[in-house]
Amino acid sequence: MTVSAYGVPQERAPLEHMKIDRRETRPNDVRIDILYCGVCHTDIHFGHNDWGMTEFPLVPGHEIVGRVTETGSDVTRFKEGDLVGVGCLVDSCGHCGSCKDGDEQYCENGAVQTYNSPDPVSGGMTMGGYSTSVTVVEDFVLKVSEKLDTKAVAPLLCAGITTYSPLRHWNVKKGDKVGVIGLGGLGHMGIKLAAAMGAEVVMITRSADKAEDAKRLGADSVLLSGDENAMAAAAGSFDFLLNTIPVKHDVNPYLTLLKKDATMTIVGSIDGTDELFGGNLVFGRRSLAGSLIGGIAETQEMLDFCAEHGVVPDVEMIDIGDINDAWKRVQSSDVKYRFVIDMQSLKAQAA
Repeated sequence: MTVSAYGVPQERAPLEHMKIDRRETRPNDVRIDILYCGVCHTDIHFGHNDWGMTEFPLVPGHEIVGRVTETGSDVTRFKEGDLVGVGCLVDSCGHCGSCKDGDEQYCENGAVQTYNSPDPVSGGMTMGGYSTSVTVVEDFVLKVSEKLDTKAVAPLLCAGITTYSPLRHWNVKKGDKVGVIGLGGLGHMGIKLAAAMGAEVVMITRSADKAEDAKRLGADSVLLSGDENAMAAAAGSFDFLLNTIPVKHDVNPYLTLLKKDATMTIVGSIDGTDELFGGNLVFGRRSLAGSLIGGIAETQEMLDFCAEHGVVPDVEMIDIGDINDAWKRVQSSDVKYRFVIDMQSLKAQAA
């Protein structure tokens, strides 16, 4: 089945309209008419081949919300018309230790990413959600509550689960003091989710002008990381730190904020850090950790939690024709806090 999409035809090229093939529906497949797709900075990294692993042509997009249009004969959890989501994963081996634990994102045989992964069914590479339709195996399709603002749900499938998973894994609970480092697409979700969990949330930033917005999002207070006196006063007071800074940086000042046995988890940067002073870990038995997205079950849990607590990202809606400008704006941090593409604009363009 041929569908319309927007993608990068070759390295260093802008996104453009193209046609791609989607597989016919197998017995355990769900075909989805895409309504909205979020724009993630990872899309841009792959589009620009920043990590040297992109196969072109590339159709990005792993924050997908749509409605079911067809189900295979063996599908039991979904029916035509259901509101559903697809995140960063569309398959995994299903039998390794990580998959059996429900951590498909860490599949030891290589999880199948929503785009730019070898497609085990159709061959070639997977193509993402900057398109009108997608076909996904039932086990990797998620239920989306009609209670949520459908237009704003898409970024939950990446930014939402990326911040929810570590908060849950390190058992953040009511009354804990949680610091969210960096206010962007991930940071603003970290604030909202930690606040919904009942934590005392402190936004940690170098920018004083972000204080008002941080409090609007749910932060109880703001700590300026460049204020040495304020950082010293806060030393040893945090139960958990969620570090969303997307680039290489010095983690040492933040580690001193942790209580004994507390953890800082990195979710924003996959680059190296500046030299780590071991004393910041040894004196206090502190931990420095990392976290990716969550598995399918945890992602469903996150969506249900957000529906229960009315949590959605702050989004700016765009038409598909604005996607190249949107990518430039993401790179210059000119968005509060995630772009979402209205896929009706692609359907209209293709008509």
